[in-house]
Amino acid sequence: MTFTTRPEIQGTFGVATSTHWIASAVGMKMLEAGGTAADAAAAMGFTLHVVEPHLNGPLGDMPLLIRPAGDAAPQVVCGQGVAPAAATIAHYRAEGLDRIPGSGLLATVVPGAFDAWMLILRDHGRLPLRDILEPAIHYARHGHPVLPRVAATIAGLADFFRDEWPTSFETWLPGGRAPEAGALFCNPALADTWERLLREVEGTEGRAAQIEAARRVFYRGFVAEAVDAWVRQACVMDASGAAHKGVLTGQDMADWEATYEPTLSVDYEGWTVWKAGMWSQGPSMLQSLRTLEGSGIGEMDSRGADFVHTVTEAMKLSFADREAYYGDPAHSDIPTERLLSADYARERRALLGAEANLDQRPGRVDGFEAQADAAIARARASQEAQGGGVGAGEPTMAHLSEKRGDTVHIDVIDRWGTAVSATPSGGWLQSSPVVPGLGMPLNSRAQMFWLDEGLPTSLAPGRRPRTTLSPSMAEAPDGTCHAFGTPGGDQQDQWQLMLFLRLVHSGMNLQEAIDAPLFNTAHFQGSFDPRPVRPGHLMIEPDFGEAVIADLRGRGHAVEVAAPWTIGRLTAACRTPDGLLKAAATPRLMQAYAVGR
Repeated sequence: MTFTTRPEIQGTFGVATSTHWIASAVGMKMLEAGGTAADAAAAMGFTLHVVEPHLNGPLGDMPLLIRPAGDAAPQVVCGQGVAPAAATIAHYRAEGLDRIPGSGLLATVVPGAFDAWMLILRDHGRLPLRDILEPAIHYARHGHPVLPRVAATIAGLADFFRDEWPTSFETWLPGGRAPEAGALFCNPALADTWERLLREVEGTEGRAAQIEAARRVFYRGFVAEAVDAWVRQACVMDASGAAHKGVLTGQDMADWEATYEPTLSVDYEGWTVWKAGMWSQGPSMLQSLRTLEGSGIGEMDSRGADFVHTVTEAMKLSFADREAYYGDPAHSDIPTERLLSADYARERRALLGAEANLDQRPGRVDGFEAQADAAIARARASQEAQGGGVGAGEPTMAHLSEKRGDTVHIDVIDRWGTAVSATPSGGWLQSSPVVPGLGMPLNSRAQMFWLDEGLPTSLAPGRRPRTTLSPSMAEAPDGTCHAFGTPGGDQQDQWQLMLFLRLVHSGMNLQEAIDAPLFNTAHFQGSFDPRPVRPGHLMIEPDFGEAVIADLRGRGHAVEVAAPWTIGRLTAACRTPDGLLKAAATPRLMQAYAVGR
């Protein structure tokens, strides 16, 4: 299959999103009303909770990067909630579990997305909170056309919802019938939730004070109270094949709030690339860039076998380190400086060989050798892992099951130059029952913890799971600011790495770099239940051509050829120093949009 590359969208402000056209229109409405990138991104996020409920929800999680106009670097806003106070390894082991289920109430951490949106609205937005929530309220109250994938997801889970999760059956199958693709679908309980929240805060004087009041209402008021009451009494079937009660409480929600953090960054070929911290997988892209620097990658054809092989082998090394060393730095000693250093990258680069390596090879960092050994042992034990049960995992593309969760991504740059890159996820309709009265399910991000002691990713109260969510920003040598990202679980930093390398080395514009064929590997430990490992795996789009694919097989890669145009859902936006905006979105799956004006 061939595709003629479209031009980039150009303008003075605009948005790019990996999903729904309605959300793109909402974002542009906010910008045209004088709102900032923060206003547009938040309004898009709340709308996506309504129109893409199989991909994200209000009780989910979200890291985002925001670079206010004129600032030298972006900041991270951490909307990744933490494990509840009662979420101990001993408790989960006593429940007969050796890993955290990929769905249900034991998979839940404190919901973080809402507070992250409120934080950037308070500090970087201009519009009233009602303006931000009104589009979501409208589509939840009056309906929106159901996407075919949403309808298929609900229909596939109809029997399970009826038998095991009746609150979800009531919400997603009103009248006992799954929605038909293209038909209007409403979520009145969700509309009621946002209307009540607005009623409770709009008596407060001042925009910033209202947003602070909304944070209290959500995390200490009726929303937290509803979550607390539901989790205390519910015992529901999860991906383990058994019913379990949850441990999240209203007090856990009251004790947490979103925070600002500095980004991590590396310089590469005159560019600067920024990512979230070691509690995300974002540094794996930074490590891969460090490893590839000096490898000759810039002289390779980005559609050729040498490029695919070299990038894949570098990513295997970076993701092996992710499994050994990444985690919440507030709770574990993480060797961040060493992992991102040029000296360490030089050692890793020396391991890039002519053949596909089938081993898990985390680096040996002084004082952390036991973590590397443990990661290798976990990967070996996981190679025979079987299916994770109903609602487990986070597959992304059309060739994977529609019964599992996914993610959305948003990039926005406003007329003043403020940029936002956000990756909302979790709270999927298929991964947790709907909380009665709220119209929204809880998240399942806790599945990324391990039930083994002594690891940076061991389950522990107050600890952030090492999330896969990974928005990006970069600055080119001429000062052009880029915001980009993708849904895709473990693939997020793989596809973003390819996009970035093509921008730097291949002379491609945003749209050309996104449209070029993609690949990814599942060689390393998966992040989602059942945490699979597939040594040597390489999924590749057929547009690379038969000769390239045969070459890669000859080098020892376990090549899996995907259906055409099914890998990756990248979006990107950039703003040049003179104020021109460019944006691009993938044609894959026909759900991503770039809009500018």
